[in-house]
Amino acid sequence: MTQRETPSSDPRLEALACWLSGLPGEFNLQPASLHSASDDASFRRYFRLSARHEAATSLVVMDAPPPQEDCRPFIHAAAVMGEAGLSVPRVLAADVDQGFLLLDDFGSLTYLQALNEQTAPVLYREACVALVRLQVASRAGVFPAYDRALLARELDLYPQWYVERHRQVTLDDDRNTLQEAFELLITDALAQPAVFVHRDYHSRNLMVLPGESNPGVLDFQDAVHGPYTYDLVSLLRDAYVSWPEEQVLDLAIRHWERARKAGLPMPHAFGDFYRQFEWMGLQRHLKVLGIFARLSHRDGKDRYLADLPPVLEHVLKTASRYRHFGRLAQVIERVEQRTRQTGYTF
Repeated sequence: MTQRETPSSDPRLEALACWLSGLPGEFNLQPASLHSASDDASFRRYFRLSARHEAATSLVVMDAPPPQEDCRPFIHAAAVMGEAGLSVPRVLAADVDQGFLLLDDFGSLTYLQALNEQTAPVLYREACVALVRLQVASRAGVFPAYDRALLARELDLYPQWYVERHRQVTLDDDRNTLQEAFELLITDALAQPAVFVHRDYHSRNLMVLPGESNPGVLDFQDAVHGPYTYDLVSLLRDAYVSWPEEQVLDLAIRHWERARKAGLPMPHAFGDFYRQFEWMGLQRHLKVLGIFARLSHRDGKDRYLADLPPVLEHVLKTASRYRHFGRLAQVIERVEQRTRQTGYTF
């Protein structure tokens, strides 16, 4: 997480400082030390301040302004994932009406910053162990269902925001091709066993912690109950870091084996699982293209445009190697003015 200057005139910040001043003395907060820790793709902001609470020397404050944000899903997901054995920040104090939370500080070292050829095997193993732990704890009725309507809304971000707004391409008859492909992706996702889904389980939301508690898991407030390949795709086909395909295959096989041993309903053949993994990734990455374009054009967060190329590569490679998506690949190639690429297939 990177620091930036704290606004000099900010009503939310003034309200936050007032809230902090009224918290119990057991936290030993030093409000004067408050400074920006990070922001994200939503309206949420995070601040860090010095404190002497238990073994900690600093804590984090979330500012989630109503009505744009709601703290309750975060509080709920933190409790559920903590009970499942994941390392998540504890909610130490909360004012849901104002949208303020006081949280454990997991530091500033993300997986994205720490990953390299030497650290990747251990970090990904720990992330996959935690993911299996989360999935084993799954049960219906705890998180919203990752249903057809939500999957469809996500996919529609691609033509609306990426193709027409960002690339300024009119789809016309190609829209039918997109909808046919979207229906295949949605049907396949809904046919997968349903588990707890973090929904953004990737290198910017996983933190390197001291000891044996890795990874520290953040940004889980949008958790749902849905396809069991979704979080693995988020992790291994990351929008922010890419690995050779043979390395992704190896990690996916190891996860499949670990999940089977844990009793999760894995297919008998790895090839069947990997095909589900690939199709889920195509759904996710089409959505991400739309989200990144929307962040730029609607919200003025142009920095996400730099992350479009690796996501587009994932989309093109996957759509090009399955005959079910041959026409989709042609549409994408026309939009991008690109030639087809090849890769492994099952």
